[in-house]
Parts: sequence; structure tokens; C-alpha cells
Amino acid sequence: MIRQSPVLERIDQGGFVFGLLNSVPSPLLCEMIAHAGYHFVILDMEHLLRSGDELMHCLRACESVGISPWLRVPEVDAKLIGRALDAGVEAIVLPRVESAEEVSRAVSAAFFPPRGTRGITGGRVTGFGCLPLASYIERANHARPIVPMIESAAGVQALPEILQLPGIGMVLEGALDLALDLQLGPDPLHPRVWQTLQDMAQACTAAGVPFCANPRTPEQHQHWQALGIRSYLAGEDRGLLHSALKTRLAGLQPSPKT
Repeated sequence: MIRQSPVLERIDQGGFVFGLLNSVPSPLLCEMIAHAGYHFVILDMEHLLRSGDELMHCLRACESVGISPWLRVPEVDAKLIGRALDAGVEAIVLPRVESAEEVSRAVSAAFFPPRGTRGITGGRVTGFGCLPLASYIERANHARPIVPMIESAAGVQALPEILQLPGIGMVLEGALDLALDLQLGPDPLHPRVWQTLQDMAQACTAAGVPFCANPRTPEQHQHWQALGIRSYLAGEDRGLLHSALKTRLAGLQPSPKT
């Protein structure tokens, strides 16, 4: 049943949280990510075609091992956001956000009247009626389930206004898409991108909204830790798995003859 986000609660209490983007659809992998020690997993629908049944199996897998299931939707779709929250998704990740109006529509879709326009149901998220609807609405309307991703110059410009909206639980960065949008090519380590990420983190800190860093070098990680950043995305499971598989194979290859 709906509860205070363990991820945001951990941050509020001064702890660190670590998440991973899930691009290999598999309930078993969700369980593995949890047992590896991560606190949240972002089930991706922006770049993947996923069925409702597969998503439900992933949600149940996450719930069974205590990892928070977040969902990255392809766009602000009020019906999809409502269904995802009804199913038990803890947070909605909005990719490539470029305006406060866009985020405001997502917030409205996540909240019940009078705070929003979401429709009510008494399904699994209420324990099929174990939690009274009035209590469910009250809890849901005090949650922070919207997580914008800033991945463009327009998004950076809109960030101060976005941070003033209710229901924002965290802000994610998308350095690679940001570099492309800034006409810098696929270079997430470009100095201009790095400076923009630091400006974003500063704006989030000033607004009291957690900024989730995605360190791409040890130096970046040290910098974020020195700034007191406590939310981290470890990247994408697909890339990490592929890298580990290649490394393992390379270690088994015979040494070249001299």
C-alpha cells in the first residue's frame, strides 16, 4: 500500500541513496539489483517497449525485496501516470523536461482533487480496500512522486520555475542528451556540460530539492561528495552488464605469443 517514499525518507534523514536505470526488462534482474544494495530502480519506458504484464512482474519483484520501483515514462501522459501510480510505482521520472507547464501537468496527474485531477481507484495500491480511500487520498496528496530529468538547454532555463512546483521529489540530470542539445556531440564530460550540471545542483540545493548525480569519473564523484550530494544514479544496467561481460571475456583470452 502507498507509503512515504523510503528513498526520500532516507535522504531527509541524512542518508545516501543509490539507483540504477533498468534497460534490460527482467523481474529477476530487479531482484538482483536490490540484493546488490541499490535503493531504487528506474524501469525505463522512454527507450524500451514494455508490456503491462512485464511491468507488473517487475513491480512485484521490487516489492518482494524492498527496492523502490520508479518508472521513466516516454512523455507526460496523465492516464499512464495515473495507472502507474495505481499499480504501485513509487515515482514518475519525466525525461527531457523543458518547461514548468509540462511538469505541472504531471503533478496534476499524480494528485487527487483538490490538488490535482487524478481519478480514484481502490485496487492493489490500497490493499484492495484495506486502506480507506480518504486515507489513501491524503497520503497520496502529500507524496513527492514527480522526478524531472533535465537534458536540454530549455530544461536548464526552466529549472528554477520547476523547482517551485509541489510534488517534486528529486531532479535527475541527463548529461549525454544535454551535450547533444548544446551541439557539443556525444560528450557528457565536456566542460560546458560539467559546469551546467554544477549550476543545476546548486539550484536544487537552494530550493531544498535533492539533486541526483550520475558521476562519470572518480573526480566527478569526489566533487559531488564534497558538495554534500547524497543521491546517485549508478548509470544503466545494460551498459554495466555489457562492460562486465567484456572484461570477464578479456581476462580469459590467451596471452599473445611473444
